Amino acid sequence: MTLPTPWLDIAPDSDFSLYNLPFGIFSHDSEPPGVGVAVGEWIIDMAAAARAGALHLGKVPESVYRESTLNAFMALGRPAVREVRNILQEQLTQPDSALHRVADRVLVRQAAATMHLPVAIGDYTDFYSSLEHATNVGKLFRPENPLLPNWKHLPVAYHGRASSIVVSGTPIHRPNGQTIPAGATNPVFGPSEALDFELELGFLIGKDSAMGIPVSTYEAEEYLFGCVLFNDWSARDIQRWEYQPLGPFLSKNFASSVSPWVVTMDALEDFRVSDPEKNPEPLPYLRTSGALNFDLNLEVAIKADAMETTVCRTNARHLYWNIRQQIAHHTVTGCNLRVGDLLATGTISGPEGSGCLLELTDGGKKQVRLSDGSERIYLQDGDEVIIRGFAERKDARVGFGEVRGAIRPAQSHFAHEEN
Repeated sequence: MTLPTPWLDIAPDSDFSLYNLPFGIFSHDSEPPGVGVAVGEWIIDMAAAARAGALHLGKVPESVYRESTLNAFMALGRPAVREVRNILQEQLTQPDSALHRVADRVLVRQAAATMHLPVAIGDYTDFYSSLEHATNVGKLFRPENPLLPNWKHLPVAYHGRASSIVVSGTPIHRPNGQTIPAGATNPVFGPSEALDFELELGFLIGKDSAMGIPVSTYEAEEYLFGCVLFNDWSARDIQRWEYQPLGPFLSKNFASSVSPWVVTMDALEDFRVSDPEKNPEPLPYLRTSGALNFDLNLEVAIKADAMETTVCRTNARHLYWNIRQQIAHHTVTGCNLRVGDLLATGTISGPEGSGCLLELTDGGKKQVRLSDGSERIYLQDGDEVIIRGFAERKDARVGFGEVRGAIRPAQSHFAHEEN
């Protein structure tokens, strides 16, 4: 679908085109946080627009736009969200629209706003859905048999920590923990020396499911609201010591970062592509057909000494397990989903590039050179990691903006005793 030209000036390379209109939570001046929609360099203050009578949305109470999270809005369901986007697209392309008449009261420059965590996240599950990532990591530890026997039969995952998910721009303190030095038999305690990023997408649940009732692959997307960029910060040295037999714990629970704007599933609809062929064929409850992955260009940059270096480029189209399969597997036991739950893809690697330093450095055997001439095996204090993503076709661009996080030194474990 080609939309008319908007009356608002939007740069051709803007992530926030008329085809996107992502939702987020923002504040400005002394106003409390509320729901906004990104368009070009601007944010539509949805509460102000509703008060001014510019939206005329009988199905959406004005009070929903004054909430400090998107949960209540998401819970209205995908038809209501779709109606809001359709009306905004119409209002933004009609020069005599009600929204245009009150533009000076409802538009806020993004540069003047503070963005907040968009969703109150109740539960967070991290999958391991990239064949390239699983294979590359497996080769580091099991060169002859990189994929464990279960990997091509089910979407492997672990339950992460929701309380430490933070919005883009939040500094990340290097975690302390136990590690095992090379050749040692006893662990030591201290700051991680192998801090890594993980390039991921996060899908947000917008509809409750009933406990005890699995969600099938065919109905799975009815439960989705939208998608964000996701950085699952990882301490590889802590992970190596702790992960057997129950998997990651402290190596992952200290922080994960999300982009502030949630791109709706409807905005991604025109960028669907087929996911990789499954071999062997999955069990019946995991079988899907059609174009269920998304053609999303993804990249990671490291900023050091004010210089930014792109260290990874890849695409979400290569994910082996799609989001419908992730939801079906997550709920097959009867585990219920709740509005605000976040399901992350796991590190996204592909033929174009690898989505974490563990892969890029071949497990620490080589270094990544940055634009300032320095080299990295893992992240140093002061480094800032920036993840960006977008989908694009000839006449439309739908982007996520970015998710940033700068590394701060570890905090003393005994700081409370020093005060």
